[in-house]
Amino acid sequence: MSYTDDIRNAASLMLPWEKLDGCKILIAGATGLIGSCLTEVLMARKDRNYHVSALGRNEHRMSSLFGKYADEQGFQLLRGDVTKPLALDGDYDYIIHAASGAAPVEFMSHPVEVMQANINGVSNLLEYGLQHRMRRLLYVSSGEVYGEGDGRVFTEDYSGYVDCSSPRSCYPSSKRAAETICACYAAEYGADVVIARPCHTYGPNFTENDNRVYAQFIRNVLHGEDIVLKSSGEQIRSWCYVVDCVSALLYILLKGKRGEAYNIADAGSNRSIRELAEMIASTGQCRIVFDIPTDAEKLGFNPVTKSLFSTEKIESLGWVLKGDMREKLEATIRHLRK
Repeated sequence: MSYTDDIRNAASLMLPWEKLDGCKILIAGATGLIGSCLTEVLMARKDRNYHVSALGRNEHRMSSLFGKYADEQGFQLLRGDVTKPLALDGDYDYIIHAASGAAPVEFMSHPVEVMQANINGVSNLLEYGLQHRMRRLLYVSSGEVYGEGDGRVFTEDYSGYVDCSSPRSCYPSSKRAAETICACYAAEYGADVVIARPCHTYGPNFTENDNRVYAQFIRNVLHGEDIVLKSSGEQIRSWCYVVDCVSALLYILLKGKRGEAYNIADAGSNRSIRELAEMIASTGQCRIVFDIPTDAEKLGFNPVTKSLFSTEKIESLGWVLKGDMREKLEATIRHLRK
């Protein structure tokens, strides 16, 4: 199977698509890893009867990703920044907020902007939505809201430790705050909001400045270089293929309970960072080498040693995964090679 095949399969899932009939959908952060895949899936649906507006900051990247839809009915490219009040034109029935700086390098170089994107972004989108007939907003949060756990598998009612005095906490702290903003808008203004908490997600459309480990490892393989580990790689993570993540987002958008948060993870893809490196290296016959990180690099690292997610809640909506991690990593790399 290819990434394109996976997109088509996600677009044909047995979901209550009729809820989208005649609707306008706004995807904020459409040029990111998750937002771009979601846009592709929605546009791949046969006989679609809805309008998709893809909002992003980088006009060149938007054209590169979605220029093929420029002449299609029911699609629109919008340039904008969610950290500022939105100067859009028109109503939106469904808003998906997937705009956030998720590259660890940004957490140390631009922590203020990371926090603004997460806190101001959700406020601006909720304000706009409530003034323009929004039915529901889906906020794409992060599994980092769980912080440093105590060894347990993370369920949606758990909250672990986050060091609020560390600039690295700009991401988990602002994601937590953004979720609380969603809850407050629901309580005070009656906003219909649902929340997704994806685990570490991989796929082909990562941005040029994305320095998360999977993106670095894949770049190494594509360039025929050794994969460089900046630690022993013993940290354990839940991983999820981006198309699977997007299919889960659609379940949450169309079947999720108002005001609820849902984990997104592939229970069959719980791996250490070293295991991930070995799996990616095997696709290109690359070596793995170890390099002691600088103190500056360490400051941007995720301090969580074990991050595993329960998926019982989203599975109760009918979400089911197929295929294994190696196949999905290979599909990712094949797509990038093309």
